[in-house]
Amino acid sequence: MGPIGKTGREPAARDDPTTLQGQPPVTNSERTHPAHAPMHQFPVLDGELVIGGVPLSRLAARVGRTPFYAYDRRLLAARVTELRSSLPAGLKLHYAMKANPMPALVCHMARLVDGIDVASAGELRVALDAGADPAEISFAGPGKGPGELRQAVAAGILINIESPREIPELAAISSDTGCAARVAVRVNPDFELKSSGMKMGGGARQFGVDAEQVPELLAEIGRSGLAFEGFHLFAGSQNLRAEAIVEAQCKSYELALKLARFAPADVRFLNLGGGFGIPYFPGENRLDLATVAGGLAVIADRAARELPAARLVIELGRYLVGEAGIYVTRIIDRKLSRGQIFLVVDGGLHHHLAASGNFGQVIRKNYPVTIGNRIGAPTSIAASVVGPLCTPLDLLADRMPLADAQPGDLVVIFQSGAYGFSASPQSFLGHPACVEIIV
Repeated sequence: MGPIGKTGREPAARDDPTTLQGQPPVTNSERTHPAHAPMHQFPVLDGELVIGGVPLSRLAARVGRTPFYAYDRRLLAARVTELRSSLPAGLKLHYAMKANPMPALVCHMARLVDGIDVASAGELRVALDAGADPAEISFAGPGKGPGELRQAVAAGILINIESPREIPELAAISSDTGCAARVAVRVNPDFELKSSGMKMGGGARQFGVDAEQVPELLAEIGRSGLAFEGFHLFAGSQNLRAEAIVEAQCKSYELALKLARFAPADVRFLNLGGGFGIPYFPGENRLDLATVAGGLAVIADRAARELPAARLVIELGRYLVGEAGIYVTRIIDRKLSRGQIFLVVDGGLHHHLAASGNFGQVIRKNYPVTIGNRIGAPTSIAASVVGPLCTPLDLLADRMPLADAQPGDLVVIFQSGAYGFSASPQSFLGHPACVEIIV
């Protein structure tokens, strides 16, 4: 995503490493060993990041306190527009709400995408309040309780069955309410999404029904009187290799086509998952969307002939919202300990667990971090950004080249639009929760 909106000056040259928008200037050593993947999505005005058309220091004053998350509406819309122009016509685009369930953001996304995928009854309420069409809401999760299933049936949304246990429960609810439950089968495939950051299919998984067990499950669905609509396959997430995504989607389609022969009704819904990644760390490049789109075009052409009643769906979360968000925290102290500089900020892992490296990273790597009100200042120091919590795990940046920051300056963590606020232990050690805004 490129810069959006007017900044009050011409954009900096993209081939000049000392003026890259959204990050400090690059030193000679960083040109060989960059601190993180380049961040270009936010404009810069007078040395400050601009989010939603508002300079960072002014935005912080408007919020009234730090720390906070800020999400840029125009970047969210730009990402959806980019996908619409690249992907095959007629392909449905769903937002996986678990990536960021902030109600105002979900309201915004509901107007941009074709549907919402939820993972709990709580998320279902947010999606319905946001005005999402129940016909285009799907519900996945390995442990749906009886109350959640009843709410889903009453709402008229599509339920992705992940266990044989759900079939008699849904049949009983359908009988009680007089509403036939709309169902799809979430399939645990016999393959993985190669190079994915988090594998959610293949092997033994808590997600979905093993592919070899699906024919028997489909027969039980047919006997139960449930309204069968199709399949959901999700092999993995956070993948930057277009070829791996294309391969997984092709295998998913082939598996769905094979299983369709056992279905009690025509396949009308086929969710091929997502897995599109965004760059965070040195050496990572943006996903080649054109290659993915080419693979999907082949699948869409085949589906028009082989599964003519089916609508194809791509379910994306991080890829839609991750790059449009930042986390902002204020420096409250600058300490020197045996030659190492520590910038102590008022936020930390309790607000941004992923940036601390404690949300699935095997080897900790720094998220993209900058001093948001000193863009373009020399990166003359290597500093560690730490939070106020009484634990050494509260580390947001480890020995990163940063501008010479002082108390009062604003530290910005990029790529924070997904799995940030709601994926963090806000109550840990009794510190105040942070704020979320959308601009």
